[in-house]
Parts: sequence; structure tokens; C-alpha cells
Amino acid sequence: MHNMHLMPRLLLVLGGLAAATPALAAPTVFFGEDINSLGDPNTLAAVPNSDAARAAFLSQLSGVQTESFEGIAVGVANPVLNFGPAGTAALSGSGRVQAGNDGAGRYPISINNYYYAGTDDFSIVFSQPVSAFGFYGIDIGDFGGQLTLLLTAVGGATTLLSVGNIIGNGGDISGSVLYFGFVDPATVFTSLSFGNNSGGLDVFGFDNMTIGVPEQLNVPEPWTLGLLGSGLLGLGMVRRRAGPAPRLG
Repeated sequence: MHNMHLMPRLLLVLGGLAAATPALAAPTVFFGEDINSLGDPNTLAAVPNSDAARAAFLSQLSGVQTESFEGIAVGVANPVLNFGPAGTAALSGSGRVQAGNDGAGRYPISINNYYYAGTDDFSIVFSQPVSAFGFYGIDIGDFGGQLTLLLTAVGGATTLLSVGNIIGNGGDISGSVLYFGFVDPATVFTSLSFGNNSGGLDVFGFDNMTIGVPEQLNVPEPWTLGLLGSGLLGLGMVRRRAGPAPRLG
């Protein structure tokens, strides 16, 4: 495929897209999509919008690791992925590690392997609560419906995010690529599950997954900002009370 087949679509959203009850502060979302307007299942030569969204997402994090599935044997289902200081992520569902282009629009983003998953039963459980999550999705929405992520926070509250991908029909945008990530300094999540807002099944490629725990965020946590603001306010009050220095002589 060549770049002429790409339809540009890049969106960086501050504040998330949708929240379920009970309400939580919405995460910051990073989204970019490269549409294969010809519906050719061959690998796209470039995905600049998706790559830009990933770069913006990673700029919010430090010391994180990315899973490309290259070190996992083809055919392995439900692997437990190790992210070093961020702990592990256990994948569940009917998915499996796959190699190369499957001829129907799914293929790896880097090198040879990716995770072949479906929106009907794909879930991830984290050993440590996370504040950030990002991934490439390949061949999403080509038969209708938008991808959704249901996030479960510590304590059980949930947030539903709609990825916002372009909706195709009959495979007309097969082989398209997107990147979706979120960062939330106010809430930590123990698990997430994928879905489809049309209620149907969408099989897609899942690759280059990144997670981050609160200690890996480049943005101050809310309570830190509160203390900083109180400290600056107190300093200003002391200076006002002190007034100008007395003149001598």
C-alpha cells in the first residue's frame, strides 16, 4: 500500500469521551487514525496520524515499557505480559498471538507478531493499578460499530470510553490503523474490557501495548497541585503581612 490510500484523522482530546455511573473524572485521551480508503487488506506503508497520537501519549510518561508480542510464540492465548515496574497485565478471551498479514486486514505494526483479538471477550487485568494505557488497533470498524473500552477503577467504579474510530461497511476500510491511549492522574484502574457499541463482533489486530502506573506519569498528581497551590498562597500572605522594610535614619 502507498500513502495515497491514507485518509488523515488525528485527534487529541482533553477530558475523555464518555463516563458511566458512578461518574469519575474523565481521562485525557490521545487518538489518531489512518484510514485505508480503498479497503485493501495489505499493510499500510505509513500511519502518521496513529504514530503522532502515540508520541503525544508517550510524552506524558517516563520509564514505561511497550509489549510488541515478538517474544511470545505464535498461537499462545491469554499471555501474562511483564511491564517491569508497572507490574503485569493478564490478557483473557479467545485471542491469540499471530504472525504476519492474515489477508483480511490484520497485521503487525512492528516486525512480525501481534495479538489477534475480538471485541466480544477481550479483557486485561493489571497486577498494579494503572493510570495510563495505549495501543495500536488494526482493522477496527470495517464492518460497523465503534470500539469501546470499559475501565474499572479501584473500588469498582467504571468509565466507558468510545474510541471514536470511523465506521465502515462490508470491509470497505479493511487494513486501517489507529492508536488510542489515555492518561488519568486522578484515577487508577485495575482492569479494562473491549467492546463494540453496535453490539456485534469486530476482530482486530492489537499491538504495541503500553501501560503506566502513577509513578510513571510526567504530570503532578491532583493532591500535589493542591499542596503546591496552598504553599504559594501562604507565601504570598506572609509577604503581604510583612510589608515594606522600615527605613533607617
